[in-house]
Amino acid sequence: MKATSVEILTKYFPEITPEQLQQFAQLAELLVDWNAKINVISRKDTENIVENHILHSLAIAKVVTFPAGTSVMDVGTGGGLPGLPLAILFPEVKFHLVDSIGKKIHVVQEIAHELHLHNVKATQTRAEQVHDKYDFIVSRAVARLATFYQWIQFSFKKESVPEQGLYYLKGGDLTEELAESGLVHQVYDLNNYFSEEFFETKKVVYVPQHPTA
Repeated sequence: MKATSVEILTKYFPEITPEQLQQFAQLAELLVDWNAKINVISRKDTENIVENHILHSLAIAKVVTFPAGTSVMDVGTGGGLPGLPLAILFPEVKFHLVDSIGKKIHVVQEIAHELHLHNVKATQTRAEQVHDKYDFIVSRAVARLATFYQWIQFSFKKESVPEQGLYYLKGGDLTEELAESGLVHQVYDLNNYFSEEFFETKKVVYVPQHPTA
């Protein structure tokens, strides 16, 4: 994994520091290494890990900036996506990465330790069993939106920050899924932010904290 492969990140996030860029390069290497032992991402995707996984995770930062001191829960994090890239980008924000599969959480814990990400906690659990409350929740296509929202609807802080809510990375035609959910939402097409073909059908769905108000 060449460090130059992460240069694409600075094209879209010019504020990234050299230290952060090094962390992203190391993250890419660690994900490839771990994926050879434990399948945390699609094997055929490892060649495009920066674009398809790290940059895709950072797409959330194109539609929201997490203020310093806020908290984010990443539900169904798998190998740490989108939580780990976002934790590198927002070092002053606390991230709690949860997944029900223990071996995946082990990978996340090891990677966070290697990268010295002191703002990351990783727990083997389900979102419904987490009693803490958060300003933001992020996830990457874990389930249909209606189902997913039931898992996290009580996980938000009561009074929080502007733009509080769920930021959900999804792809494809979401018309039926969004209608089925009955939730207030806003869809951001990622091809408005990124020129790579991978992002042509990718989206961030934002659901505010009070989506049925």
